[in-house]
Amino acid sequence: MKEDFLHYLWRYKKFDISNLQSVNNESITILHSGIYLQLAGPDFFNAQIIIGAQKWAGNIEIHVKSSDWYLHRHEQDDAYGNVILHVVWEHDGEIFRKDNTEIPTLELRHYVSPEAVANYESLMKPKSWIYCEKQLASIDSFVLRNWQERLFIERLEKKSRIIENLLDETKGDWEAVLFCLLAKNFGLNTNGEIFLKVAAAIPFAAIRKESGDYENLEALLFGNANLLNERKEDRYFVELKSRYDYLAQKYRLPKTIIEPVQFFKHRPDNFPTIRLSQLASLYSIRRNLFTTLIDAVSVIMLYEIFSVSVSPYWETHYRFDRESPRKTKALSKPFVDLIIMNTVIPLQFAYARSQGKEITEQIIALVTQLSAETNAVIDKFRSLSISVKNAFESQSLLQLKNDYCIKSRCMECAVGSELLKTNCIKFNFVIKSTSNARRHQA
Repeated sequence: MKEDFLHYLWRYKKFDISNLQSVNNESITILHSGIYLQLAGPDFFNAQIIIGAQKWAGNIEIHVKSSDWYLHRHEQDDAYGNVILHVVWEHDGEIFRKDNTEIPTLELRHYVSPEAVANYESLMKPKSWIYCEKQLASIDSFVLRNWQERLFIERLEKKSRIIENLLDETKGDWEAVLFCLLAKNFGLNTNGEIFLKVAAAIPFAAIRKESGDYENLEALLFGNANLLNERKEDRYFVELKSRYDYLAQKYRLPKTIIEPVQFFKHRPDNFPTIRLSQLASLYSIRRNLFTTLIDAVSVIMLYEIFSVSVSPYWETHYRFDRESPRKTKALSKPFVDLIIMNTVIPLQFAYARSQGKEITEQIIALVTQLSAETNAVIDKFRSLSISVKNAFESQSLLQLKNDYCIKSRCMECAVGSELLKTNCIKFNFVIKSTSNARRHQA
């Protein structure tokens, strides 16, 4: 038995509340079970209950055993002085506050149906992947869909945190935020943080002014990424280095120490040289990029916006000084899908919130037009007979796995709650027999 299950039972009143009695045989009526804040201090705040004939307002503390009160040293903590009821699974001794007044105790196990306990034990049995893997496919589709919407918004909020940080760093310049966010996601997992530092080190005013010249944009990006530091005879390398030296002086660029970009284990089309050239091309071709992306309501529109490729030199190169067969190297559809999912949609979400607008339905409609990701987590959910048809479903399942399943937050999960549902069963005979046994012992 774990406390999170007891929190779940108390929070949602998943026990027989019709004839509650304290361990001292006083009647208990729950008027309000309290607010579950998950903060330091008692588990539930501002509860209202009636014990005997007295109405109480205060906090509720929950433990597996009564003695856990002393194990956690609550009797020494002033924060627990306003606890009006101690809810436990097993009562193994009287509990007193710091001022030596006894705290009424409710032994919850007498009021919880065996089915609820059996469901909990079944759910929490060790599984090979996630706790509910055998029952997940049985969840009502309406429940699962509603939960997926909440999970998707949670994931969006998580992705929005970097946007909020960038807004602070750029003093509220949304266009600069977009540039940094695009750079980060053009770098993928390996070079993402490096590309973000590269973009953040360039004043976006410089990007605005130089947007008409892709070579100047490449010079700024390649120079800040330390790709122009070596001595090479390549004509284009020399040209970019000359431009960067001039632009660095013109815009007084700080000499930021940025770790080297990574080529290792990348397919050639994902080389940092190619991705930086594509980013430069995007800003040299698309004017008013921020407004255009914020206003986009369909994937078709976004595919058109991101239909860019590399500059002419990089059509025949992957690295300086090494010529290769000519290839256009346009942004691929799967790559654009990643950019839409990790840049455009979080940006639209964060910007709408900053304007006090609600666009959740619009964003969900947009993300359902994207193909689902292909990875080991999504493949495993499919093997459990869970439908994953689009990016909305795959994103919500990734959030479920990473923030709930891995962390064993089953009691906070709609799937776990649904699997634990059961009708309350009255156990008056158990209460009476328990009370008689206590009287006999006394």
